[in-house]
Amino acid sequence: MTEPISVLLADDQALLRSAFRLLVESEPDMRVVGEAADGAQALALAREHVPDVVLMDIRMPGTDGLAATREICADPALASVRVVMLTTFEVDEYVVQSLRAGASGFLGKGAEPEELLAAIRIAAAGEALLSPAATKGLIAKFLAQSEPPADARRETARLAALTGREREVLVQVAGGFSNDEIGERLEVSPLTVKTHVNRAMAKLGARDRAQLVVIAYESGLVRPAHG
Repeated sequence: MTEPISVLLADDQALLRSAFRLLVESEPDMRVVGEAADGAQALALAREHVPDVVLMDIRMPGTDGLAATREICADPALASVRVVMLTTFEVDEYVVQSLRAGASGFLGKGAEPEELLAAIRIAAAGEALLSPAATKGLIAKFLAQSEPPADARRETARLAALTGREREVLVQVAGGFSNDEIGERLEVSPLTVKTHVNRAMAKLGARDRAQLVVIAYESGLVRPAHG
């Protein structure tokens, strides 16, 4: 029998943590390993338990979720930990910062219980969660509004390591398409797509698909759609 997905809850509202705990522990394939009321606690508990997934509130007193996510994702000992950011609003100025910090995706607190559980499973499987509410365009929007990164030239140079097909696949990933959808669009098998995605992640040093999306936009390979 496979081990249940271990989940760490980080939110400054005790009532919300209790609700999340009840929901997560109602599933036979999940368990809660800890609860944190702020980012510093979340980081300490992540180092203690090395959970599969951290549900991280962005806004918390003291060390906020963004700073904690950055610390978790920068720690080689926590390389297996996936962070899903929880935001009160689907449109949040911290969304792109979260992804840049290494989060695997984000979810609105108003999401349905099934969406939250699906988010945990998706993140635990190493996939990117660019919000079930089809908010892939949100990333482009915020990247368009934010200042271009100082290392944009470096990002562009990194793309030189990709093959033509890997670049094509990266563009599709940035469009929010699944492996099955990309396979249909490029007329190859989903397994072939997965291989290209994994190679692109390895060459670009990306933790997951979410970071591939950010790199695709920051390097200029994909341009944000306006309007």
